[in-house]
Amino acid sequence: MKHYGKIKIFLSQVKVELSKVSWSTRQELIGATGVVIVITLLLTVCIGAMDSLLSVLLNYFIR
Repeated sequence: MKHYGKIKIFLSQVKVELSKVSWSTRQELIGATGVVIVITLLLTVCIGAMDSLLSVLLNYFIR
């Protein structure tokens, strides 16, 4: 029973702290998600191109 009081205090403190958080708007989240997707796609293309180039160069030097 002793722990229930501590849990209640903890949860009330969590509620207070969460009320202080500055949450992002829907538009900000959509914009940030778009940036992450674009950067991920660009890096995928760059890494794929480097992989292909290095594969061709390695095959050239091995033969």
